[in-house]
Amino acid sequence: MGRMDAVGIDAGGTFTDLVQLELGSGRIRAVHKRPSSPAQPAQAVLEAFAATGASPDEVRLVHGSTVATNALLERTLATTALVTNAGFEDAIEIGRQHRPRLYALQPRRARPIVPRALRFGIGGRIGPRGERWEPLDPAELAALRERLGRSGAETIAVCLLHSYRDGGDEREVARALAPLGLPITCSHAVLPEHREFERCSTTVVNAALIPRMRRYLAALAPLGDGLWIMRSDGGVGAAAAIAEQPVWTLLSGPAGGVVGAELAAARAGIGPFLSIDVGGTSSDVALGGAPLRAGAEIGGIEVAHPSVDLVTIGAGGGSIAWRDAGGALRVGPRSAGADPGPACYGRGGTEPTLTDACLLLGRLPDTGLLGGAFPLERERAEHAIARLARAFDLAPLALARGIVAVALEATTRALRRVSVERGEDPRERALVAFGGAGGLLAGDLVRSLGLRGALVPPEPGVLSALGMAGAPLTLRLAETLLEPLEPAGRKRLAEAFARLERQA
Repeated sequence: MGRMDAVGIDAGGTFTDLVQLELGSGRIRAVHKRPSSPAQPAQAVLEAFAATGASPDEVRLVHGSTVATNALLERTLATTALVTNAGFEDAIEIGRQHRPRLYALQPRRARPIVPRALRFGIGGRIGPRGERWEPLDPAELAALRERLGRSGAETIAVCLLHSYRDGGDEREVARALAPLGLPITCSHAVLPEHREFERCSTTVVNAALIPRMRRYLAALAPLGDGLWIMRSDGGVGAAAAIAEQPVWTLLSGPAGGVVGAELAAARAGIGPFLSIDVGGTSSDVALGGAPLRAGAEIGGIEVAHPSVDLVTIGAGGGSIAWRDAGGALRVGPRSAGADPGPACYGRGGTEPTLTDACLLLGRLPDTGLLGGAFPLERERAEHAIARLARAFDLAPLALARGIVAVALEATTRALRRVSVERGEDPRERALVAFGGAGGLLAGDLVRSLGLRGALVPPEPGVLSALGMAGAPLTLRLAETLLEPLEPAGRKRLAEAFARLERQA
């Protein structure tokens, strides 16, 4: 093996995938797939890499995971304190006048990450042009340090007004709080852009993720110092940088799939396309060649970092079929995950999933997956589906067809969201279908949307890992400049670009 090899490792909710790629030719040297280890996410990653027999210093190693995403969705976050300007402690909870459910009579908003008792307002203020309105009080900062030391906080977010123009006050606050020995995230370092709520929300999310991401990356220490991490914008960053700004990894895994789909479509020469990644827990759909979006909402929390533009739905191969209170058949968003997995995996799962339905309908071979190395137990799938079928007074095969139909309708709606709702005609595009179950649904999706055709690339179950192996190194820097476009303003604009170039 030469130093021109790249290894991409995608740790998903159900499987952890590895692709070893020869960078010069693009030839796939090896593929490994193993069940993820939710209790110890790093374990499956280390085992997958060990299977290559390679040394970490011999390859370009890129890893993408759902650690940050799951922590935010499940709210398994560090206890976070927020330091902001006095009078603005509740801005993080007030947010914007955005109502996801416009006609809900009793709308519910996501619970803020930082409870009211851990939001601390301080004096000191700069204006929108960086001018000094009120100085910071060293005595107040010392008192703040004492209060934070007794608060039980594990990490601290600092977000002061207009710090995108001058981060000096935030740096001074961070220096005053440094003796506490806690991770401190300053908003001017994470998102030096105007719009106070989005900057504060992004800073808080980053701070809340740091302790967990540091522990995770420490568990990956055997992979060496040259580990790269897949970022939400489709590029890769150094693990040391990601440890301080884990907010960049909230769409780490799906971003690898988007890059992989672009590579597969370009190699096949299929032109405009839609992509769908049907994994074990969820499905991600995207418009091929679409620009990045400025931010995302995950679990009801706003994050204003550039990320791949996709729609995620809770309909994957491990999604559980169930009967709702109105008697309708539903599929997902709850998933059997990696442990115990679908009933047919024979690992203790008893609830019917999309994978079980596909096995009964002959869409999966009785001989199992991975060339027979991963056996499937048809009897267990039949038993799980038969139990739910009795609740609908249906034959098991009829219910299995219904499960697939419900999952197809959910994915069709998602594909329309990224195409029709954005003014794109899906009939002018092909479909790149990948993930463990992407090929199982591709033909039906082509027919339902009138697509030009479908591409199921070689090794579709590990295309996200392939995208990670081939992803470029990226560094994104930003600076807010609020100036009129007159000669003096254009000069300051050029100076700002020059500063960013030097910083990069």
